[in-house]
Amino acid sequence: MSRLLPPPVLSDAPLAPGLYLVATPIGNLRDITLRALDVLAACDLLLAEDTRVTGKLLSAYSIRTKLERHDEHVAERAIPAILERLEAGERVALVSDAGTPMVSDPGYRLAREAIAAGHPVFPIPGASAALAALTLAGLPTDRFLFAGFPPPKSGARKTFLEEFAATRATLIFFEGASRVDDTLADMAAVFGADRPAAVCRELTKLYETCVRGPLGELAVDPRFEAPKGEIVILVGPGEEKAASADDAEAALREAMTRLPLGEAASEVAKALGLSRKDLYRQALALKEAG
Repeated sequence: MSRLLPPPVLSDAPLAPGLYLVATPIGNLRDITLRALDVLAACDLLLAEDTRVTGKLLSAYSIRTKLERHDEHVAERAIPAILERLEAGERVALVSDAGTPMVSDPGYRLAREAIAAGHPVFPIPGASAALAALTLAGLPTDRFLFAGFPPPKSGARKTFLEEFAATRATLIFFEGASRVDDTLADMAAVFGADRPAAVCRELTKLYETCVRGPLGELAVDPRFEAPKGEIVILVGPGEEKAASADDAEAALREAMTRLPLGEAASEVAKALGLSRKDLYRQALALKEAG
């Protein structure tokens, strides 16, 4: 936004000492929460991946908090000094360039060390590209898995994707614009061309788009040959595979080591979606066979 936004009335309640993990807008500056503004204005130190990006947010809301860089290049050597400040009772806030800190950024190291040292850590929730894309994609939302960025090379990427091929959840990936078409092609090869998916870009911004369809169609869509902006790829849940006879026998043998035959058959039937009656017969046969 080119003009300054009207500064909201901030809370004058004292801010407790500790580390604050503050979500910031993923595009539209109006998506900041009032509580986030309270923390950004009242903290003693604000840590940001890119001080230029966060500086624009602070300028828009007339906030003049001390700002320091905290990215993957400086995080390890900066953490001891930050912990000393927390020990002294200061209020330190951490933000990423956009969205919720700790999600695909180095902030988890600082949070982990602060928790280990016994300092209070406070989440300040707000915008998240992964959740915004999930609500927009039109794919199942009752169960989802955030998988981050796939590897940049095709071979490693396919191996990585194979881990999730049968996952019964909507999969959420981040990807760089320059690799979207190659990644979609690998996803179609690993997950299947008919698997439903969606590609979201520039979420909350002027040119926000969400293209939905089977992976095979998205992989050859010319719009993804050289897209711009931040990209989120979502893939619908995989199909549940029927348990094999070997799977059923292995599960039954394990259950029989700790449960009576009937309970073992019931447990395996529920877990694998098989007939309890058939499993009980099999359990009897396994017991008789020794």
